[in-house]
Amino acid sequence: MILHPATDAEILATFEVMAHLRPMLTRDAYVARIRQLMASDGYRLTAIVEDGQVRAVAGWRLLDMLYCGRFLSVDDLVSDPAARSRGHGKALLDWLKAEAQREGCGHLELISNVVREGAHRFYFREGLAVDAFHFRVTL
Repeated sequence: MILHPATDAEILATFEVMAHLRPMLTRDAYVARIRQLMASDGYRLTAIVEDGQVRAVAGWRLLDMLYCGRFLSVDDLVSDPAARSRGHGKALLDWLKAEAQREGCGHLELISNVVREGAHRFYFREGLAVDAFHFRVTL
């Protein structure tokens, strides 16, 4: 089942899975941080729920840029390690692709840390490709 967490309880229910990808997050500050991103940047959460448990979660937003037009940007995409290889990540990514099309986006993109080789194999298998470098400087 696809869930779009809206209540504080629904948002908090995604914490355990999200924390596998974002271990710097704390349970106490999680809902407030998600609400802040929702209010300031249009951040959205979508989750796959099976048997009452969150199995995969994505944090994403719609963006529009001069160089590429409207697109769906995935900030966070993670599945529960205890439930991996059961199709939850694929189902969530498929939903995100369909949502991008429904929203009139030209593409979906995500940024993945270079050390996440297992995730990269999944992304390549699902038709994503590397088409740019993402540069950063710490200030």
